Amino acid sequence: MIIKPELVAQIKEYFNLNIYETKVWLALLAKGVASAGEIAELSRVPRSRTYDVLESLEKQGFALMKLGKPVKYIAVKPKIIIEKLKSNAQKDAEERINTLLKLKDTKEYTELEELYNVGIIPVRHEDISGAIKGKLTIYNHIKEVLENSKKEVIICTSVQEVLSKSRFFSSLFDRLKRADITMKIALSGNEKDIKNINNKFKIKAKNINIDAKFFISDNEQVVFIISKAGSPDEELAVWLNAPFFTTALAFMFNEAVKSDD
Repeated sequence: MIIKPELVAQIKEYFNLNIYETKVWLALLAKGVASAGEIAELSRVPRSRTYDVLESLEKQGFALMKLGKPVKYIAVKPKIIIEKLKSNAQKDAEERINTLLKLKDTKEYTELEELYNVGIIPVRHEDISGAIKGKLTIYNHIKEVLENSKKEVIICTSVQEVLSKSRFFSSLFDRLKRADITMKIALSGNEKDIKNINNKFKIKAKNINIDAKFFISDNEQVVFIISKAGSPDEELAVWLNAPFFTTALAFMFNEAVKSDD
């Protein structure tokens, strides 16, 4: 049996295995039950390494050692492994979240904030800007910028974006309402969908014929999404803390919305 290199590469990535572990596991799956020698022959992994690799796979839960002699190994069903990995990933994520939640109460976090504030004060207001990559990072920054607004936010995006990130926008709108922040919202897309969004989130979004996504805080800061990447990790945005530019953009937005009334 020939194991395709493409399959080896994909499984290695999906299950976070090294190349030998991947080849040995695939060979074991193909045999069901096999000795180290049989696995070495089928996987083309050096026999001297096969024993160590099988031991590693057993510790990770990908294989079981069969009782008796000669020593043989049994493949664990892929579905069981996936469920185990899901459980481990969820547990690790929860532990990581708990650690991060506690971080703000530490003296180290206080020192981080002090370092940032000391470093940011000498920087010119208009120089605070940057590129943001990755959809998750972009929306975390949008949340930070808009929720720190004092008076007004402008949101220009699409119906599809609001629907696809419904939980994010629901939380954002609620926080802004509670803070008594004026919201000016315009969405591109089907008018019927916009009406449904307005009813669902209790907002007053207007229809706008502009295929753009930007978020303005107090006419000072703007996060402008500038790419339509195929992958969320490749999406790109620009953050500007530039009142002159942002005020001009807000003015054009207001004129565009006014013209559609």
